[in-house]
Amino acid sequence: MVEIAPYGTWRSPLSAAGVAAGAVRLTAVGSDGDDVYWLERRPSEDGRSVLVRHRPDGSVSDVTPPGSNVRTRVHEYGGGACLVRAGVVYYSEDTDQRLYRLVDGGRPVPLTPAGAWRYADADLDPAGRWLVCVREDHTGDGEAVNAIVRIALDGGESSGTTIASGEDFYAAPRFSPDGGRLCWLSWRHPRMPWDGTDLWVAEVGADGVLSDVRHVVGGADESIQQPGWSPDGILHFVSDRTGWWNLY
Repeated sequence: MVEIAPYGTWRSPLSAAGVAAGAVRLTAVGSDGDDVYWLERRPSEDGRSVLVRHRPDGSVSDVTPPGSNVRTRVHEYGGGACLVRAGVVYYSEDTDQRLYRLVDGGRPVPLTPAGAWRYADADLDPAGRWLVCVREDHTGDGEAVNAIVRIALDGGESSGTTIASGEDFYAAPRFSPDGGRLCWLSWRHPRMPWDGTDLWVAEVGADGVLSDVRHVVGGADESIQQPGWSPDGILHFVSDRTGWWNLY
């Protein structure tokens, strides 16, 4: 016997949870040596993001431990939540927004203290002395304060030493291959990053202090994205100056 139900009240064999469980989201694909890494956001595990590694022999395994959620809430929408260099993982944990270091087979070690800070978009000094990253400071009243900070890796927890500040937003600090220069992006209210950003470059001293800060390109009407260095130290970036996104 066929059961007829009024429109909108019929029983579906598909549930919202069942549909969402199959929608694993893959982001942040990158490589470290011969290994390929990516983040998997898994609806079946309360939506947590897991760092996954693919080895040359075809094996695939989770890198971050069970229960860990690799996510940053900098700028609210996040991005740049993890970095892998020479097999060592640096990542932002969603539950406390602290930065952690994870060596293969070990337990995550916090690099930053508990508190009202968020971290994103880290890069590692080629000499392995410190991370640079965007820090969002929520310790004061009103709007959070953005800056680029340096976090030493030779011991202890630190909220970071500010090396660039004064703009409303920062993103994408990146060391040149020799570690002698650092580039980054910034922008100000009321712009969104796709409206207009500025690209900067500075010299990096042996003590990690920046000098000779130079504005390279960008402004209120030109959006610069994805700055990066070629192996021979040439700075590249994407710009929409012609109305189309192109590499320069």
